[in-house]
Amino acid sequence: MENTNKKPGWQAGQRETNEHGKVNTLNPIFNDEILDLGNPDTFKNHFAELENRISQPTETNGLFLVKTANRWIEGAKQRPIPKMLFSEFWFEGELCILFADTNLGKSILAVQIGDSISRGEYIPGFKFEAIKQPVLYFDFEMGDKQFEARYSNNFQNHYQWNEKFFRAEVNPESDLPKSFQSIEQYINHSLEYSICDTRAKVLIIDNLTYLRNETEKAKDALPLMKHLKALKNKYQLSILALAHTPKRDLSKPISRNDLQGSKMLINFCDSSFAIGESSQDSKIRYIKQIKARNTEIIFDSENVITCQIDKPINFLGFEFIGFSTEREHLRQQTDTDKENMKARIIELKAAGRSLRDIGSELNISHMKVKRISEL
Repeated sequence: MENTNKKPGWQAGQRETNEHGKVNTLNPIFNDEILDLGNPDTFKNHFAELENRISQPTETNGLFLVKTANRWIEGAKQRPIPKMLFSEFWFEGELCILFADTNLGKSILAVQIGDSISRGEYIPGFKFEAIKQPVLYFDFEMGDKQFEARYSNNFQNHYQWNEKFFRAEVNPESDLPKSFQSIEQYINHSLEYSICDTRAKVLIIDNLTYLRNETEKAKDALPLMKHLKALKNKYQLSILALAHTPKRDLSKPISRNDLQGSKMLINFCDSSFAIGESSQDSKIRYIKQIKARNTEIIFDSENVITCQIDKPINFLGFEFIGFSTEREHLRQQTDTDKENMKARIIELKAAGRSLRDIGSELNISHMKVKRISEL
């Protein structure tokens, strides 16, 4: 007998009762199809199709790329294994952040790393596994004459760079075109244009502050990191970005909290390392691993790399000395230091500053501020 409840042209997703008074529903995925409820094969065929769609999802479901774990692995196997650009500190394909206080040699080391990659040669004491490749160094710190001074012998006998090493600085005569709403937008456009023009595979940015004035604020740091990630993925780049640390307590080990805007910058980068100042000698620096994804943390507080800044002929760079512990380089806090700290805390409290504000200024926790003030 024909089912009188069935209505011709019944649409998927509509509510309808069957002969037993129960509601018939179909998945809205078939909203554009008209189903024949009188044909039992209709349900079988459509649910089989739905099951197939779930088990073999497409790769462009809106914002997300969805694949089975096995398909992700198969795709990853087709790409080369990331190779070291600067020992375990920085691998190919990574967005890495190098940070340190002012005048500790961030730019010196970054240029040295860029020169190493452009030549396909390792820096003595460090590992290099990749082939030589074009490097684009954005220098927002030095002028060309300062750059010349570092890589010459008193402006004579200049260092000869590989042709794969490109340096860029801001054109002082450039004005903001009317088609751009802000200088940051223009910088981003020019950055991408330069990458295409030089066909660079390695990008070094000295430093992040120029791209965003307020990187210590999450709302400014997040768009910056997203933009760099997008550039990295679009052009298959390896990126090294330099950043500053606020004033820090030199008696304490370096941590991710010492990076300006650390919460966002550290969370979104692939790897990070820092340069520390040694209390032993003004020329001594140590390099410490802060974050890694392609390797375990090897150069931690118990195993930092020690270097000195030297210029034997016409190239200012880091010279490998050996390995040490970080505590060997930390300044020992004296009784006078402790008394000065307490006096400063009392002074700031008297000015109405909160414990958190005082801790932020002195680079200590607000609980330590409370503890010291109560002594």
